[in-house]
Amino acid sequence: MVAKKDLPSTLQRSPEKAQETWGKTHDSAVEQYGEGERAHRTAFSSLKHSFEKVGDHWEPKEDGKKGPSDEQAARTGAAARRGGKTAGGVDANASVSHLRARAKELDIPGRSRMTKQELVDALQKASRRETARARKK
Repeated sequence: MVAKKDLPSTLQRSPEKAQETWGKTHDSAVEQYGEGERAHRTAFSSLKHSFEKVGDHWEPKEDGKKGPSDEQAARTGAAARRGGKTAGGVDANASVSHLRARAKELDIPGRSRMTKQELVDALQKASRRETARARKK
């Protein structure tokens, strides 16, 4: 298991289960692919099946709706290695009402008039901002 101090900062502020999920997958991916970006991508992809990024940390997905959080996380094999745009841990497959609730938690203005994609983008931006703020502490 990856040492707690070696976890990405967003995971250090997340529940133990999120840390375990990422750590076990990362360790397995290191055995398979070696240390590096691919092992990290694999671990985050696994994490995104059960958790979503909220602000500066990861929280369990609500309502038991597990699965990929965006199109990139759903890809496998060579398609996954080609890269692509991700939602940065925001559950882009969640309902608009769920995304609005998350936006309310993060006090995102104008959320009631936003489209689903605008909500995903705003949540991603807010999460990056909160993560940067937490890292400065």
